[in-house]
Amino acid sequence: MPLHKTITVNKDTSIAIWKVEESEDELSNGITLSQHCQLRYDGMKSEMHRRAFLSVRHLLALFNYVDSDLIYNESGKPHLKDGHLISITHSHNFTAIIISKKEEVGIDIEMQRDKILRIAHKFTPFEEYRTLANTEAIIRKLTIVWGAKESLYKIYGQKGLSFLHHINVFDFSFSEKKTIAEIVYQGAISNYDISFLEFEGFTCVYALLKK
Repeated sequence: MPLHKTITVNKDTSIAIWKVEESEDELSNGITLSQHCQLRYDGMKSEMHRRAFLSVRHLLALFNYVDSDLIYNESGKPHLKDGHLISITHSHNFTAIIISKKEEVGIDIEMQRDKILRIAHKFTPFEEYRTLANTEAIIRKLTIVWGAKESLYKIYGQKGLSFLHHINVFDFSFSEKKTIAEIVYQGAISNYDISFLEFEGFTCVYALLKK
């Protein structure tokens, strides 16, 4: 079972990350999908997406949940039937979930790629990162910022929220592995704690409402 990592964020919040190495048949073993999720699964053309989808069900099982415990609201945001909060992410051969008993949470995994240099202007003031030592460092930092904004977007869940104009991620060092961020939208301000980790050319970022 390629469980890559588990993280206890606090007494109410946990993360589990899966490295998808099994075949689709192996991942299907022991998994029963709800009608809604079976339709989603059947509609996936990519085998990698189907394998990732199934691996998330194995992650749920680590917390004693089954697929039918996972429900989605009208905007597609996932929830758990017992009222606990959840966020789900996948990128290539990694998937992850974060579950909290009490607070809204968001998580995102991204592969570190130079493509992010071409789209950076769409989600962050790029000039902030020109002082970094080399291109690799810029890619790493931009990937963390993108992951943070993705995580916050998953928490906020409102159409019209702009990565560039409404979400601000404060500067940080790689060694700190954390920062803070704010969403300023429709006259309201909310603040969040951001944490990140890097592994095998990937970046995982997760966000919690700041207390």
